Amino acid sequence: MNIDINKIRKDFPILQREVYGKPLVYFDNAATTQKPSVVIQALSKYYMEQNSNIHRAAHFLGEEATVAYEESRKNVQTFINAENAHEIIFTKGTTDSINLVASSFGKKFFKEGDEIIVSTLEHHSNIVPWQFMCEQSGAKLRVIPISDSGEIIFSEYQKLLNDKTKLVAISHVSNAIGTINPVKEVIKEAHDLNIPVLIDGPQAIPHMKIDVQELDCDFYTFSSHKIYGPMGVGTLYGKEKYLNEMPPYQGGGEMINNVSFEKTTYNQLPFKFEAGTPNVADVIGFSEAIKYIRSIGMDNIS
Repeated sequence: MNIDINKIRKDFPILQREVYGKPLVYFDNAATTQKPSVVIQALSKYYMEQNSNIHRAAHFLGEEATVAYEESRKNVQTFINAENAHEIIFTKGTTDSINLVASSFGKKFFKEGDEIIVSTLEHHSNIVPWQFMCEQSGAKLRVIPISDSGEIIFSEYQKLLNDKTKLVAISHVSNAIGTINPVKEVIKEAHDLNIPVLIDGPQAIPHMKIDVQELDCDFYTFSSHKIYGPMGVGTLYGKEKYLNEMPPYQGGGEMINNVSFEKTTYNQLPFKFEAGTPNVADVIGFSEAIKYIRSIGMDNIS
């Protein structure tokens, strides 16, 4: 496929602006990406034609919005090749996804003396939630050092793994220096000791094909706004076996199956982790951004 950069540029309304008398040039994609017209139009269409709460309204708009929302989940599932749609949890973004795992997985599996491994390359969102959980559980954070060239020292990672390690959490691509971590090898080393792995993926997802089954990661997180979609929404992929064992992260709304003052039972996956009214419009816009990426082709983007 021949890539017409000028045509792609025209897909983004904000890039038609002039700044200081010259066409806007925007390079800050590691922080957030701009939005193509198709995403903006999807948001507008939802609020102009479909606005309704989902999963709980027995009328036309509610049904239409629910279908669009769940089709978006299936689109994300296909995009990262998850085995099941219910392994896709919609969150506020990568930070929210990591906090969900740190809180919920941590409550279930971490105890005093356990260890969590991260790397020196991590951004704050893949450090601070684990520190919170260490403070609460008595677990300890262990850190993989990096070389002068900005790569994890794999032999040091192997030394950190032991029977106290309960989770490895590592970025796929560094948001600061662009290092691509050997996550498949990281996962294999951990799995040889039955240790689950979370991959922090917002900087990888816009640039390369992600296949969570091929990676065999246990959790994968990313944000819509890093792949030309709206802010305020993202995805936690988790293997069904772990998501079923983890307690809910928040209470109320869609995560409930039955409520009494004596006892509340929780909904099935994925709704167990989607408390309250969801961000329906932005999830639909997120899905539209994925379609836009597919129209260009990830190989061409890479």
